[in-house]
Amino acid sequence: MIELIPAIDIINGKCVRLKKGDYEQKTVYGDSPAQMAQDFERLGFKRLHVVDLDGAKSKHIVNIDVLREITSTTSLSVDFGGGIKTDDDIEKAFEAGAQMVTVGSIAVTSPTLFYQWLEKYGAERIILGADVRNGMISINGWKDDSSEALLPFLKKYIDKGVKNVLCTEISKDGMLEGPAVELYKEVMREYPELHLIASGGVSCIEDIRRLESEGIPAVVFGKAIYEGRIDLKELVINP
Repeated sequence: MIELIPAIDIINGKCVRLKKGDYEQKTVYGDSPAQMAQDFERLGFKRLHVVDLDGAKSKHIVNIDVLREITSTTSLSVDFGGGIKTDDDIEKAFEAGAQMVTVGSIAVTSPTLFYQWLEKYGAERIILGADVRNGMISINGWKDDSSEALLPFLKKYIDKGVKNVLCTEISKDGMLEGPAVELYKEVMREYPELHLIASGGVSCIEDIRRLESEGIPAVVFGKAIYEGRIDLKELVINP
C-alpha cells in the first residue's frame, strides 16, 4: 500500500495552497492548521507533511508555533520543511515536535552542513527535498533554480546514506493536472531502494492508484483534498 501523506502549507499561520509555488497565486483553505491536522488524524492518517512557506521565503523558520500546536494536539508523525537553514533552525523543528525534517536548499548551497545533519540526526529523520523545475533542482521556496540536475543530485546524497527523498515537480504543484509519474518512475528505476515521496499534481484517487501501481512508495497531496476532489473516507484505514 502506498503511504498516504496529507499536506498542510502555512502562510501567516493559515492553511494555504499555491500554484507552481507562486506566492501571488495563493488560496487560503483554513485559519487553523492544527484543527486541519486533527481532522486528518480522526480520518485515520498517521503522517503529515507541513511546510512553512513563510520560512522557505524568509530563509529561516517562521511558523514554529504552528508546528508546536500541531504536534502537541495530535499524535501524527509530522515531517516539517521550509526555512531550515541553520543548526538552530533544525534544532527548533525537532524541539517543536517534528519527527522528521525535509531539507532541500541546504543540500544544494551547503552540502557539508547537510552531511553533518545526516550524521547527527540519522537518515530516518532527514528527508532530502528535491524540488524540480525543467529537470533541475530549485531552491529557496522555488524562487531560484540551481545548476544541479535531479539524478546526479540524488546519487550524491544516496551514496552518503540518504534513504528518504521528497520529490516535487514544480510545474505540477497545485495544478490538479496529475502527478509527474514518468519522472518518479525514472527515479525508482535508478534507485529502487529509495523511499521516494511523490509530490505535486495529485487531482483524484486514480492518480494515487496509478502511483501505487508503478511502485512509488509514498505520496504527498493537498489541494485535491481541500478542493473536495478526493473522498478521504475511500483512502484511509478507519471504516
